[in-house]
Amino acid sequence: MHYLPLTPGLFSILILLFAGLIILIQLRILRYAYMRLGVGPGAALLLLFGSLIGSYFNIPITVLPGPPVRSGQIVEFFGMRYVVPVAVSWPGTVLAVNVGGAVIPTLMSTYLVIRYQLWLKATLTTVAIALVIHAMATPVPGIGIAVPVFAPVLATAILAFILSREYAPPLAYIGGSMGTLIGADLLNLDKIGGIGAPIASIGGAGTFDGIFLTGILAVLLAGIASPSRPRPAW
Repeated sequence: MHYLPLTPGLFSILILLFAGLIILIQLRILRYAYMRLGVGPGAALLLLFGSLIGSYFNIPITVLPGPPVRSGQIVEFFGMRYVVPVAVSWPGTVLAVNVGGAVIPTLMSTYLVIRYQLWLKATLTTVAIALVIHAMATPVPGIGIAVPVFAPVLATAILAFILSREYAPPLAYIGGSMGTLIGADLLNLDKIGGIGAPIASIGGAGTFDGIFLTGILAVLLAGIASPSRPRPAW
């Protein structure tokens, strides 16, 4: 299943942010920043581009029974405008996994944990962010679970630097993406059936924007973190 999680205008803002990173890369301003994150500039841009395009695609898992769903509306939450997919004869709420907001961040986070052996610090960061995000997460009728867009970004930036200046960039990516997925989506699965959403997408809709911005944050943090590149475990 595919649909834009945000209105075209707000989605265009994310595209402009991505384009800005490309310009900075071409100017070699963030060349070493990507190196400190653990991947090359090309791989990092591919990661963000894959997340952006992947937000359009959702992998269905199951169908949850519930009240009649909303369809073809636009719902506002904390200044963001989310798109409710058009549903025709929908049997209930379809629980899905968003490619750009869940699959790709999970694979990348796993890679960073293994590469830098951040098992303990990554766990602490993820648990802390998950608790913060869970306290802010709000069930939004027609959309699913939503969080204030900058909450994962700010919480992740502060905690990543507290736990490790050297590994702040990978910790920001891991904690921000995984913490948001767990705190907002997975810990609220019991509330999904009663909000009348055609599709409840893990990592999509009300959480994708925060996860994507966290990915950009990890790159920017790398530019102001310790001057030395994090030492990989292998």
